[in-house]
Amino acid sequence: MKKLLLFAFALTLMFSVNAQVETPQPSPFTKIEQKVGLTDVTLEYSRPSMKGRKIFGDLVPYGKMWRAGANKNTMITFSDDVSIEGTSLKAGSYAIFISPNKESWDIVFYSDTNNWGTPGEWDESKVAAKVSAKIYEMPMNVETWTIGIDDLTNSSASIGFIWENTYAAVKFKVPTETKVSASIKKVMAGPSANDYYAAAVYNLAEGKDLKDAMTWIDKAVEMTKDQPRFWYLRQQSLIHAANGDKKGAIAAAKKSLDGAQKAGNDDYVKMNKESLKEWGGM
Repeated sequence: MKKLLLFAFALTLMFSVNAQVETPQPSPFTKIEQKVGLTDVTLEYSRPSMKGRKIFGDLVPYGKMWRAGANKNTMITFSDDVSIEGTSLKAGSYAIFISPNKESWDIVFYSDTNNWGTPGEWDESKVAAKVSAKIYEMPMNVETWTIGIDDLTNSSASIGFIWENTYAAVKFKVPTETKVSASIKKVMAGPSANDYYAAAVYNLAEGKDLKDAMTWIDKAVEMTKDQPRFWYLRQQSLIHAANGDKKGAIAAAKKSLDGAQKAGNDDYVKMNKESLKEWGGM
């Protein structure tokens, strides 16, 4: 009987240790992923609710830095450099802090995102950007703290903050025009040397059209003739050999060998010497 009681006690203890009751979080976590132009913007924050409380000037005091949410820092991530109300902000992740006042808010983008609430010691050197936002009174209350990415255009958007009967927003611009122009220029310029090289090597490896492979590798080598790449020349030698052009293969292998020797790449030196011996080039 004593052993049975001990076993039952052990089972009860195990259940009490492992059992976990799940309940809703008072301030649910939210993650928003938004494409603005060609820039990825991710917003992560927890959302407290009013629950009958007065918010600004009371729960969130005027003139005091607030974490712009609940729990861990509210955080925003930009995949490109952006401009917030005319202030430059590098690509990366930032904690958002707000210092509310009666007529405007100071919005701070802080480079240290690993805080639970406001930092224990505020470091001004970590303030990546600080901008001011005018506040607007709304005709109704919004129960839950809300941050949105709105007013979308191809080159800009607004980060909007809403709670109680207050709305504020800051505008940011993204480098869409620069990225599109670079993309157009690249595409209109045609394939790069790397594109020709990759296509040629693929055709050789897969035994596909070797004539095309030779055309492409020759273009890749021609496009990089001012700064010869010994690995390009190595593939050129192999492709010419595969097409029955032993003379062209030997010429390319010698250039590859010379480049590999200058670069101190023993592997390519060895491979080129072996091929040159095979083709009667040395």
